[in-house]
Amino acid sequence: MSSSTPETPLAPVPAAAPSITRISVRTGAILAVFCAVFTILMAATYLGTKPALDASALAEKLGLIDAVLPRGGYDNDLLADYVTLPPLPALGLDEATRLYRARQGGEPRALVLEAAAPDGYSGRINLILAVDTDGRLKAVRVTQHRETPGLGDYIDPKKDRNKRRPWITQFNDKGFGDVVPEHWKVKKDGGQFDQMAGATISARAVTNATRRALEWAAARRERLFALPTQGSYQE
Repeated sequence: MSSSTPETPLAPVPAAAPSITRISVRTGAILAVFCAVFTILMAATYLGTKPALDASALAEKLGLIDAVLPRGGYDNDLLADYVTLPPLPALGLDEATRLYRARQGGEPRALVLEAAAPDGYSGRINLILAVDTDGRLKAVRVTQHRETPGLGDYIDPKKDRNKRRPWITQFNDKGFGDVVPEHWKVKKDGGQFDQMAGATISARAVTNATRRALEWAAARRERLFALPTQGSYQE
């Protein structure tokens, strides 16, 4: 009678682990698909909202211009009739801006340009102003500032408590034939323009910046109107 040795059962063979290369390829493919879908969605959102954003930006820009030059004063496409200005220290500007030219019946009527006062109480004060062909300032408005609420922010007519005659309207229709440059200062500095007690710095900054901008534009108005549409101005 013979005896047999029991057979040892074979251990199960483990499944082959995915290779690192295969994992990397799969992860990369997933990321590529995700990026493509995200890009398509972003592009669709941008294209869908761009007309509304453009219309809003246009309305805001025209609103600022309306404050210094009513639309009845010109009949051309003002936003298309512009000249690009380089950074100009005389205007307090450290980047390029656009100067718009208002015409009526093809004849020059006014220039609309930006300027800035770097020396406000709380920093830079941005301005927009219109200068007519006689070299008179039609109006000026503050477009951005950080002056102290309830004190220096009266330079902005929306914040000025005097709604009947806001402080900044005293510059309306003024030229150097009315106020010579030497007197284009606040009264505290020996000039002719009012300021509010306790908040002279804000008024001084706007007044001086307005004088510099008017001097610059009035001296160059004929040359600025003669430049080609959408051309560039160089000092």
